Amino acid sequence: MGALLTPSRIEAIQQRIERIVERLKPWSWLWPPMAFAAGLSSFFLVDRQQWLGAALALGLLFAWTLLLSEGLISRWLSRRGHPTPPRGVTTFIAQMIHQETLFFTLPFIIVTTVWNSGQTLFALLVGGMALLSIIDPLYFKVAERWRSLYFVFHAQCVFLVLLVTLPIMVHLTTGQSLLLALGITILVALPSFWHLLKQRSLKRWCAFFVLTLLLAYGAWLGRIWVPPASLWMTSSALSPGFNVEQRLPQGSMALTPQAISENGLYVYTAIRAPRGLSETITHAWHHNGVPMDVVELNIDGGREQGYRAWSHKQNFPEDPTGDWRIDIMTGTGQRLGLIRFEVSDDAQQATLADGEIRASGLSGLNLRRFVPGRPNDEEARPED
Repeated sequence: MGALLTPSRIEAIQQRIERIVERLKPWSWLWPPMAFAAGLSSFFLVDRQQWLGAALALGLLFAWTLLLSEGLISRWLSRRGHPTPPRGVTTFIAQMIHQETLFFTLPFIIVTTVWNSGQTLFALLVGGMALLSIIDPLYFKVAERWRSLYFVFHAQCVFLVLLVTLPIMVHLTTGQSLLLALGITILVALPSFWHLLKQRSLKRWCAFFVLTLLLAYGAWLGRIWVPPASLWMTSSALSPGFNVEQRLPQGSMALTPQAISENGLYVYTAIRAPRGLSETITHAWHHNGVPMDVVELNIDGGREQGYRAWSHKQNFPEDPTGDWRIDIMTGTGQRLGLIRFEVSDDAQQATLADGEIRASGLSGLNLRRFVPGRPNDEEARPED
């Protein structure tokens, strides 16, 4: 091994890498749109060509492994008296990998974000990071001067790539993917605060340990703001009746207290998920901001129009008038969508539950026609 990795050979390899990087720099502007196209391909072809989505995700994870091992490789070369890779070259490679990650995951985030919720802030954060990664002066300034912020930026990219690729590659549920992504991200983010241990003492070790716990707890509390990158609600409807055979809402009524007391209310949702992925979702009912009932439903991925799940609420409070909200959530508390309606004594002011299936979010653009899947008519039934 030592004979193979002589200082002259290592220097020749590094010079060759530097020449390749210099040739790539004029064309680096092509990398973000190529990564975005790769993300779109993985997103839209994950059911028809599942191997393609897995291959793209695996290639991305391999690139991240190289980036994470860059520091170890540099230290290994330095200890043996070999020249280390120049900072400019490694930063440029890191920038390309950051761009690949951000623009690869961006289509997943855009489509699965519930835009009338706090998830909008997370989506804007990802968009801002993607923009930062293509503005060279700002990116290199952060990389050179604000190393702690750079490590946080790096950790967020790790979180994104794990959140998106784990359900595609190994069919982990969104909850399992979220927990694993959070754990690894915290480990990657810890070097940002390593300066606390420059002077090692019991007090500093305790501070470092407490900081780690606070990061983990804060990340878990913020999970409702993180879109489930493998699931999204394609459509929803409110109706007084439901055709179980056709699995379609039916009927129409104004949501007055008398009407919902006599008929109850059906809530229909269609949830899009990759083939082979099984999830538990909930319909969480709220009246004037107060939690009421939670109905659990099991869904399976693969249906083009989304897996149809419905619940039927019949037990309403004595005075049901006011604002109602139904949160469509994953089993671990990530929001898939929300439905609002008003119950009023005045039929003109009350919401009309007309059974019409309305597209949700970006599904209104009929993006699902680009996401073919196998027919799957097995549906989730309510437990309410």
